[in-house]
Amino acid sequence: MRSLKIAHESWPIAGSFTISRGSKTSAEVVVVTLEEGGVVGRGECVPYAHYGETIDSVTAAIEGLRRDIEDGLDREALRTSMPAGAARNAIDCALWDLLAKRSGKPVWLMAGLVEFKPLITAYTLSLASPEVMGEQAARYADRPLLKLKLGSGEEDIARLQAVRRSAPNVRLIVDANEGWTPAQLPGLFRACADLGVELIEQPLPAADDSALADVERPVAVCADEAVHDLQTLDGLIGKYDAINIKLDKTGGLTEALLLADAAADKGLRIMVGCMLATSLAMAPAMIVAQEASVVDLDGPLLLARDRVPGITFEGSLMYPPPPELWG
Repeated sequence: MRSLKIAHESWPIAGSFTISRGSKTSAEVVVVTLEEGGVVGRGECVPYAHYGETIDSVTAAIEGLRRDIEDGLDREALRTSMPAGAARNAIDCALWDLLAKRSGKPVWLMAGLVEFKPLITAYTLSLASPEVMGEQAARYADRPLLKLKLGSGEEDIARLQAVRRSAPNVRLIVDANEGWTPAQLPGLFRACADLGVELIEQPLPAADDSALADVERPVAVCADEAVHDLQTLDGLIGKYDAINIKLDKTGGLTEALLLADAAADKGLRIMVGCMLATSLAMAPAMIVAQEASVVDLDGPLLLARDRVPGITFEGSLMYPPPPELWG
């Protein structure tokens, strides 16, 4: 017999984390623990208010599937029993972990990988004034890849310039979090190109992004809020050059792997990102990220503390998770 436990955990952020939609000082996560035959599997998710999720709603959604889960629900049945989102992610990843620990075969092998390599992750700078972001960039100029949270239009050019002055040799990607307007795109895109930005995430609102099909894109544009699961993929063609796969959007590793394959078949670059969460949430995302051109799994680096054991980071280099953590 399988048993299910659901827990809400709060992990403090080192300082605060700010994007165009607001700030937070803690990572609020839901952890699913499955026990079967003395073996335990875990999965972690982040309910995201922007998608209408709360700790209570995600907990209730998981609780509503308790009988099926405890009766032996598998990953494929889960995909048809629950919509994509944070609740399904926590269950799906716990099922992968449980199977790996029961079988003695690591998830990366079950997922068809030939090796599980360390990865370079981006390191995120919160949205702030140009002066503050320039200071942040100087502090982290030794990291190979910085991600800048932007999203207030023309002032973003000053932020970019300040960061580039402070970190002239670092690779840059930016995330506007839906904060730009169609009229601003040409100037902001040119500024990004001139300053060596490699990728721009979600410049326009996902529900109003048609202008991306008609504007010159000198820098690759990546869908984030506009892409969730396989069903949302076809609507991106012609507007985006890449997609940001997050397990809390896809509803787990199972769908994320399918989405990555389908996107690659359509010629889209793959980025793998995360919500603010612990190493338990990053571990399954690292499976998908093995084939990604951009990796943004720095959640644990932004926390005041992480799980023990957690993923080992050497600067921006992250190593495969220990089996005791996940997978």
